[in-house]
Amino acid sequence: MAESRTGGVPHQQAPELHYGTSLTPPMGDNGHRGDFGEQFIQALAVAANLDVLPKAWRDRQGTDWELGHPGRSGTIRFPKIVAQVKCWSQPRGDATAWDYRLKLRNYNLLAGSGWQHPRFLFLVIAPVHVEDWVDVTHDRLLMRHAAYWACLHELQPVEDRTSGYQRVQVPKANLLTVDALHGLFSEQYREMLVTP
Repeated sequence: MAESRTGGVPHQQAPELHYGTSLTPPMGDNGHRGDFGEQFIQALAVAANLDVLPKAWRDRQGTDWELGHPGRSGTIRFPKIVAQVKCWSQPRGDATAWDYRLKLRNYNLLAGSGWQHPRFLFLVIAPVHVEDWVDVTHDRLLMRHAAYWACLHELQPVEDRTSGYQRVQVPKANLLTVDALHGLFSEQYREMLVTP
């Protein structure tokens, strides 16, 4: 039956789903959380009017997104940065920084200065319960909670181990916003790199 309040289009009731009971694999597992973190970053990058390219088909570079833009007159054309994205639902830290345990391989693919493009760790802090990740109304889409960034170019790779973890301090002052994303393209990060 057509309804006048929907412009003649019949109203359809979406089926009710119960989180964690109707989908496989379970909602909120590591893969699902990782996908949410990457899409959180993509949404910010699109809002910042950046070009967003996904990670390579083979994961040898240790990055999830390559971000770029055409550049401005008198600057480097088509500058790029790359980012490794982690999504965390049980954050720990103090008043100034998140204390994140990063797998050593991932750490070594961010640390040091021998890179062609600046590399960043983007840490997305998300609620524990998947039903709290997003909230939708007719006038907004809210994604919880926030993302933070860290640059590890001044730190040294750990070359004497092939497994384990390295603790990384991600400053809480480094809230990832549209303006912050633009700032990561500044010369200071390219000047930290030593490329052949």
